[in-house]
Amino acid sequence: MAILGSIIKGIIDASEVITSESNPVEEQQEVLLQLLETAKDTQFGKEYDFSGILENENTAGSFAKNVPYFDYNQINKKWWHKLHDGTSDVTWPGNPDYFALSSGTTGKTSKRIPVTDAMVQSIRGAGIKQVLALSNFDFSSDFFEKGILMLGSSTDLEEHNDHLEGEISGISASNIPSWFSGYYKPGKEIAKIDDWDQRVAKIVEEAPNWDIGALSGIPSWIELMLKEVIKGHDLNNIHEIWPNLTVYTSGGVAFGPYEKSFNSLMGKPVSVIDTYLASEGFMAFQNRPETDAMKLVTDNGIYFEFVPFEPDYILEDGSLAQDAPSLTLGEVEKGVNYVLIISTVSGTWRYLIGDTIEFTDVERAEIKITGRTKFFLNTVGSQLSVNKLDDALQQVENAFDLEIPEYTLCAKKYEDGFYHTWYLASESTVDVKEIAKKLDEALKDANKNYKVARSKALQGVKVFLVEPDVFYNWNDNNKKKGGQVKMERVMCEEKFAEWEDFVAKQN
Repeated sequence: MAILGSIIKGIIDASEVITSESNPVEEQQEVLLQLLETAKDTQFGKEYDFSGILENENTAGSFAKNVPYFDYNQINKKWWHKLHDGTSDVTWPGNPDYFALSSGTTGKTSKRIPVTDAMVQSIRGAGIKQVLALSNFDFSSDFFEKGILMLGSSTDLEEHNDHLEGEISGISASNIPSWFSGYYKPGKEIAKIDDWDQRVAKIVEEAPNWDIGALSGIPSWIELMLKEVIKGHDLNNIHEIWPNLTVYTSGGVAFGPYEKSFNSLMGKPVSVIDTYLASEGFMAFQNRPETDAMKLVTDNGIYFEFVPFEPDYILEDGSLAQDAPSLTLGEVEKGVNYVLIISTVSGTWRYLIGDTIEFTDVERAEIKITGRTKFFLNTVGSQLSVNKLDDALQQVENAFDLEIPEYTLCAKKYEDGFYHTWYLASESTVDVKEIAKKLDEALKDANKNYKVARSKALQGVKVFLVEPDVFYNWNDNNKKKGGQVKMERVMCEEKFAEWEDFVAKQN
């Protein structure tokens, strides 16, 4: 048994015992007070009277009443644009050290989201909490001596005036603590390579020299990297070169659609641990093996609010109606779809991050991501969230023994009415009409609104199979390979027309 691994495991076990007792509701109340107190003298704090809110006994209620909701465009237009001109104390004291560039899943134009030193510390703190939670997973001492391969965006950040810019995974990796550098792969030099294909080529070259115990990154890009390592060394599976690979830390998207294709690259089972790291902060992570839900990080610089995900509260552009009611963590219910709202130590206030979630365990503050406000498929009343689409697709995979790592769809209007038109990444030759029939059945069973829509304006389902590379090429063409880039699950008709034109040119 490795001595160092035993020591580290012992520290983790002891720390978990010490820190296991917590009250998420009380922690959130304290976080809100700290945020308001710290930012009360900023331009934003004065505009919305944070000092007065702090004097109110019902701080959370006063905060919700006084401060409007913001999406990125709204807060950037009114407040964050000042930061780029060098103005200090805008929505948070001082100036941010970094800006996280994020096009998310919505287009080429990068959002520039402020990342303060306090947020860097918050992300690091949440990462440590996740490491401490590993004591719940009963990994052997040897595991804690293995390398951790983190496949994010480049750490070669771009200098712009008095700050640095890059994707959040690159910013986080460039700030890893010194004690972690011995475990961190691919290492600082390879991580700086901006071109994703070149970076992966170096990983393939170095792979035999590493003893990898854990992987971390967006599923689609992790899979592509693993395929390159397997191909480059003529392997049957990744465990032939990394026999001690035990854990995969997913994040950013639901792992379900990738599960089958990911497992096909393994030589033995690995534990999949979900995380929720966005450009705006480290929101949640899987805290225990009994569930795949994630525990909100409630004591670390992020205050959460929850708006019931009702059509009346969501505007056409995906933003929130200002009269939409918000709930605190102490008021939520299990199994209800909520729009997630955050306020953070980076100076985001009542900010619509764009994700929808539901609670699987209120007392433990455990959630699962159910989709995106802009990817909610509600044409002709079908009311389908991404998690329903994912679940239906997994049923198709199981029914036809398929691997479908990527997909996108649109409620497209044809001459005879609307059809949910799916493009699936697969090399299969299964009859697409049979797949369409199974998808339709699965969605009818899962969602009564979809079933009603199918009896009215929604005519049915159409399915097209394309090579997986088409999806990766689309992302490469529209945004950039690797990092935090994710595929749009649901497209509007205008974007879908661009997609179909792109697919036609690929053939």
